[in-house]
Amino acid sequence: MRYRASLLLAALLCGACARGGEVADLLIVGGVVVDGSGDGPRSGTVVIAGNSIVTVGGAAADGGGVQAFDTIDATGLVVAPGFIDVHNHTPPAIVLPGNHLNEGFIRQGVTTVFGGPDGAFAPAHIRRFSELYATHGIGTNVAFYVGHNGIRNEVMGDDQRRAPTDEELQAMRALVREGMELGAFGLSTGLMYEPGMFSETAEVIALAQEAAAQGGVYDSHVRNPVHDFVGSDREVVEVAEAAGLAGKIGHLKAVGLHNEGVIADIVELVEAARRRGIVIVSDQYPYDGAATASLTGIVVAPPDVEGMDAFRQMARQGRTEAGMAELKAALADPGSRALIRQASENGVDGGFAWLKATGYTSMRITSSPDYPELVGMYLSEIAEQRGQHPFDAVADLLAGASSPVNLTLGAIKEHDVRRLMVQPWNMIASDGGYADGSDAPGGHPRSAGTFPRLLGHYARDEGVLSLQEAVRKITSLPADFHGISDRGRLGAGMRADIAVFDPATITDRSDWDYPQRFADGVVHVLVNGIPVLRDGAMTGAAPGEIVRRESGAGR
Repeated sequence: MRYRASLLLAALLCGACARGGEVADLLIVGGVVVDGSGDGPRSGTVVIAGNSIVTVGGAAADGGGVQAFDTIDATGLVVAPGFIDVHNHTPPAIVLPGNHLNEGFIRQGVTTVFGGPDGAFAPAHIRRFSELYATHGIGTNVAFYVGHNGIRNEVMGDDQRRAPTDEELQAMRALVREGMELGAFGLSTGLMYEPGMFSETAEVIALAQEAAAQGGVYDSHVRNPVHDFVGSDREVVEVAEAAGLAGKIGHLKAVGLHNEGVIADIVELVEAARRRGIVIVSDQYPYDGAATASLTGIVVAPPDVEGMDAFRQMARQGRTEAGMAELKAALADPGSRALIRQASENGVDGGFAWLKATGYTSMRITSSPDYPELVGMYLSEIAEQRGQHPFDAVADLLAGASSPVNLTLGAIKEHDVRRLMVQPWNMIASDGGYADGSDAPGGHPRSAGTFPRLLGHYARDEGVLSLQEAVRKITSLPADFHGISDRGRLGAGMRADIAVFDPATITDRSDWDYPQRFADGVVHVLVNGIPVLRDGAMTGAAPGEIVRRESGAGR
């Protein structure tokens, strides 16, 4: 709001500026407009008044005679709608005042993030975050899904490994309605994780019906994407068809050596559903690996193994390396190793474990100072090379490591990444968390690099898709799917969420070793008409809003 006040002051000091033409707050001149529709680039001037676009006109440097208090010269740059990230994990982080600008995503050109994927947020979360955002402001807009896992936790407490009673199901349905009334865009599930993994499809359909009744969509982290890839994605179609709403397969990918090429079957599954009139889409991050962890992060210490209390405590905090001494000692004992292997491969009492969810044929080493020769190899390949059971190979690697051995927990073949990327119904989203721009280890490069990687690496450098199609996948496609009528395109009456970037230099700088590094090439970003990034520098403005569902979402 400080920026808006400065514009008003400029108006008072420059009353003569209004004479001779219409007055606007801001002109963006000289740029190449890629408007989000999928149409080709064109020259044009964007005229902005308040929080909205007045017009996108010809290339005249003066905006066709329009007088403005401020002008951005976009010569040599692309002017596009602000990018919409439909699978984003920063909303809990940006409640903190020091994080509230969401700089890592602003520097990618993102102006709206969807929080609560993977079934995370009950209505109470949406209320709490919204109140905190109002207190200190936010740099990006935030939209929400209401989440199955968050609701199940609230209603069923610690007794989750069963179907809900009729009374519990009615309470869960009421919470979905409540979330939708708060403006959520639909129901999200995280069926691979606890407690969603204990639900039946009928339960999900019942909750999705509540979202459908209010014009919402269904978003799903599917149930068993590695070991039942096609069946898990088919469940999304089943839920969408039975509940009568549009469905989105969250961060779709063909994980693991055994799923190489199966993305072709998923494409046909989606196409067949769409031919029957069921709106099914997907989102994807443009990387050949899923979630990241160190090798210790795939180890589960069961309660019947003594001497591992510190490791368990650190694991709950995501800091498994701090318990390395305990872990190495336990793995050196054959009896303890057998118990740890059982828990790591199957979960404790059937609960979640990464080796259970993805497995040795899906985990690829991304970096290791101790074993550089193994970088790029799958754990299953290392075990085969050594003639060992895979867990014994893991234990031996840990025994000889003096520093973290880092993995992607879901490796993907590059040709499968590209085959999905070009599908017209597939969006690009980050699945990213908060990035601070540092050289600190930990995390996934998607948090700081997703959108510049799409525009730079895949569109410009590799030619996998055109610039205008890449922009469509991160602007109008997600806006149209969710029924957001005033964002996702550049045009008269649309919100002035705008990304201005250099098509020659836009690039991701984050990688597996330095996943927090900010991207390059985004020069200006406007959120609701206010510059939050100007000439590559953050302005300190926090004009983000809660974006709420309109009637008619899920088209």
